[in-house]
Amino acid sequence: MNKIRAIVIGTGLMARFHIEMMLKQQDTTEIVALCDPSPQQLELATELFEKNDLPVPATGPNLEILLQEFRGELDAALIVTPHAYHLRQATACLESGLDILLEKPMVLNAREARKLIKVTQTTGRLLVVAFPGSLSPQIREAKNILRAGKIGVMQSVNGIAWQNWKTNTANTWRQMPKLSGGGFLFDTGAHLLNTTCDLVGEDFVEVAAWLDQRGAPVDIIGTVMAKTKSGVYVTMHACGDAFPTWASEIIIVGNGGLLRTGIWGERLEIQIGKPRGEGFKTKNIKLPPSLGVWEQFLDVRAGKMENPCPPQVGLRMAKLWDAINASARQGGNPVQV
Repeated sequence: MNKIRAIVIGTGLMARFHIEMMLKQQDTTEIVALCDPSPQQLELATELFEKNDLPVPATGPNLEILLQEFRGELDAALIVTPHAYHLRQATACLESGLDILLEKPMVLNAREARKLIKVTQTTGRLLVVAFPGSLSPQIREAKNILRAGKIGVMQSVNGIAWQNWKTNTANTWRQMPKLSGGGFLFDTGAHLLNTTCDLVGEDFVEVAAWLDQRGAPVDIIGTVMAKTKSGVYVTMHACGDAFPTWASEIIIVGNGGLLRTGIWGERLEIQIGKPRGEGFKTKNIKLPPSLGVWEQFLDVRAGKMENPCPPQVGLRMAKLWDAINASARQGGNPVQV
């Protein structure tokens, strides 16, 4: 099999994590170029190749120049940059004939999401949003369990994520509204919003939300209450000023049992109720390990599985984020989606 020739756009901390995972898949992947306006970040990224005794890819600060220079020599792009750049950079890559794995959140709002969907339709290229939860074997299996009715009819969903995000991201682009598009609930919390949407499996029709900046330029703590078309009630809470840690929990209650997982698909457990109130049995579901979102992107690209995170997933979350902001601006008054 020919290797997928890739360009990595953005070489910050998260991008370097992805690069390390990609370097474990050298049988399928060749990183041809790295793009970042920061010489310091590029240097840190190239050190990963030197450490593994691998040739250092070409580097450059300007995406358009690199795409032109390597025209015909690239198959795919991984975009890991500030959220405000996603639409422009993804459009440039799609129009250059590349398939894309795009870091979350896909774009800033529903208007941008619709624009990007139109570009994918026009170019006919693949776009996968890099949500590790939706791409994980655990969340994909959780959806199968829920759709098969193994815990009965879904009644309520509660999700929470917490992290010492306020401290960790201080003085970075993640707390600059024009670049980030939001705070903790739109950054780490994007996993909470998206995975919850994925598990629920239907659109929200009404949303109420409160966002608190806690002295920061962006939201640090947020609470969301929502209702789906069929009457499932959902709550989501994001705390970005926690003790030094990061963790999550999603609990889905049905009238025949319960499903518990995390926003990144880090575990999967179901509890099945017994008749006449005789208790329940708990089952931890073990699935094969994964090398992460790039491995799953390649599987989608190769036709080994359907795309769990097409741009329509990005639009779904963007519509929810727009509703959250609209409600928060009104002091938590419910808004229709």
